[in-house]
Amino acid sequence: MAIHFSVAKHNLVFNFEARTSRGAMRERIVWFIKVFDSANPSVFGLGECAPLPGLSSELTESFEQNLRQHLHAFSKLSLQEAISKLKEEHTRLPSSVVMALEMAFADLENKGERQYFPGEFERGKTIDINGLIWMADMDLMLQQIAIKIYDGFTCIKMKVGSLNFEKECDVISYIRRKYYRESITIRLDANGAFKPDDVLYKLNELAKYNIHSIEQPVKSGQVELMKEVIRHSPIPIALDEELIGIYHDQQKEALLTELNPHYIILKPSLHGGFIGSEEWITIAEKKNIGWWMTSALESNVGLYAIAQFTANKKITLPQGLGTGKLYDNNIPGPLLVEKGILKSFPQQPWNFDDLTFQPS
Repeated sequence: MAIHFSVAKHNLVFNFEARTSRGAMRERIVWFIKVFDSANPSVFGLGECAPLPGLSSELTESFEQNLRQHLHAFSKLSLQEAISKLKEEHTRLPSSVVMALEMAFADLENKGERQYFPGEFERGKTIDINGLIWMADMDLMLQQIAIKIYDGFTCIKMKVGSLNFEKECDVISYIRRKYYRESITIRLDANGAFKPDDVLYKLNELAKYNIHSIEQPVKSGQVELMKEVIRHSPIPIALDEELIGIYHDQQKEALLTELNPHYIILKPSLHGGFIGSEEWITIAEKKNIGWWMTSALESNVGLYAIAQFTANKKITLPQGLGTGKLYDNNIPGPLLVEKGILKSFPQQPWNFDDLTFQPS
């Protein structure tokens, strides 16, 4: 069978202003790719290509044109030839494209039933997730926290680095005072916002509140500074943006050996697709470095694939996969968040009516 592609561009609209230290988002564009045999186009594999604004270097004005060129290089091959080609060339392709192709090929191989990594998730394995608290004014952040804890989350992840630092400390202090009975785990994500001359001061102040970990306290690419931060921080450090753009095993091993972080955070859309994430996990586990998966704000389609991938691993920490309700126009699918847990919900079928595919 020779495979063919079609592409649908979809604008996901946030149901709030999603603020980080890099700025605010009200919408984001993703591309869905279909792969199919022209003799049986009703059976198709579906992948999501979701480069993240502000982090994905491949997201340029010509991204869609480039995506179609990448797809053309795989068209007319057999499915097995395409899978082999992707394994050989994945380090030369954009991460978001690798993820989309991996999803589409695996889905078609599994008869087009959205079974990307079949196994534990469909068999009922649930995934503990953290409740994400977005940057906002203090009252709105406190409201978000109250809702998450009421909904049963016991792990909260807060974005920091945008508000006045003392106000951020006040929010965390409030959590510790008000919810001391709930034993809430607090994770922080600075998105590289702290400066070299104040990062250790801020980490020492934050440590007073029993913080589980903090992601990317300083901007990526400052290896010597990050080494010092990891060595002296009273809070365990998790690397996220630091891993972007590193695709080869030797480079991954060298980075984790040099920095020796406590955790790494993996997003397939940013970290080399699922094959790249698997490589990071293998190296991290060999070095006793913890890890967890998180989404890059994909739709439910990409989130479902990440959930399937994650559920097949031996996971002990809450994952960052609670992003399914961010959008007014998400793709309806079989995902359910309940009491801080993500699980498969077969009663909700997929609905792709809002997607218009054009031949690639």
